[in-house]
Amino acid sequence: MNPALPPLRMLIAAPRGFCAGVDRAILIVERAIEQYGAPVYVRHEIVHNRFVVDSLKAKGAVFVEELDQVPDGVPVVFSAHGVPKAVPAAAAQRGLDWLDATCPLVSKVHRQAERHLEAGRHILFIGHRGHPEVIGTFGQVPAGSITLVETVEDVAALAYSPDKPLAFLTQTTLSVDDTAEIVAALRARFPAIAGPKAEDICYATSNRQTAVKAIAEECELVLVIGAPNSSNSLRLVEVAERLGTPARLIQRAIEINRSWLDGVTTLGLTAGASAPEVLVREVVDTLRQWRDVTEETVVSAEERMVFKLPRQLVA
Repeated sequence: MNPALPPLRMLIAAPRGFCAGVDRAILIVERAIEQYGAPVYVRHEIVHNRFVVDSLKAKGAVFVEELDQVPDGVPVVFSAHGVPKAVPAAAAQRGLDWLDATCPLVSKVHRQAERHLEAGRHILFIGHRGHPEVIGTFGQVPAGSITLVETVEDVAALAYSPDKPLAFLTQTTLSVDDTAEIVAALRARFPAIAGPKAEDICYATSNRQTAVKAIAEECELVLVIGAPNSSNSLRLVEVAERLGTPARLIQRAIEINRSWLDGVTTLGLTAGASAPEVLVREVVDTLRQWRDVTEETVVSAEERMVFKLPRQLVA
């Protein structure tokens, strides 16, 4: 700590970090290793966080991109983001023991997609192209029955007639504000469009965005702990910036540039839904080496959600 520098007030957002779906996904991999023995294969990153992935590797998890990289006779876990139906079908065909760590809130969207298809509706899916959750959801229904919508401009470009049976669904990790604008545009163009009673953005994504809004305007800088491929973490950066507060996405404390703190007397700190609390403490401990830090936790919601494990892992 440099006594010549001013003290640093730190506002730590709550809720932050792990959500129930991430807790469940990590526990599935850990329990699978205990039950089956190492190695346990995982298709894609179980969650978007390098620290978590490396920790599971050390326990005996092997991460691969595609199912054909999984040897015969070993268990495989599917990531929290969800997978196309063809993936578990291929695993079953090979006789692999497989465990589905898909977040139950993502699975809920999958079921909604199937119901809309059964009702004869074409699905407009609000999400980010290439995200694993989008790929997984598109893989729940036949090709051609679902169309990706990323922006309000995409809505304007849709060529469907007002009387075509349509429905919309959303990725669970989107910006609440952006999604509301897109949904409003869809309803304006297609008044009869079917949709969920509330957008499918998950409670944890929404709560973490609200928590950032509660602190950002008091801060000169907000740090968001999360991976660059983590949709919900990127949205937290955007939320702060929309309120006029500069924000930085970091994966670990070592990425913090001390020059970012020049002129900063109040700093905001949060973590995406895949970032463990140990990384939050790592950032705080690093900043304490540089400044006289006072911590304030700003609570905007309480979370008590817990999801059940797959039946294969329940004793």
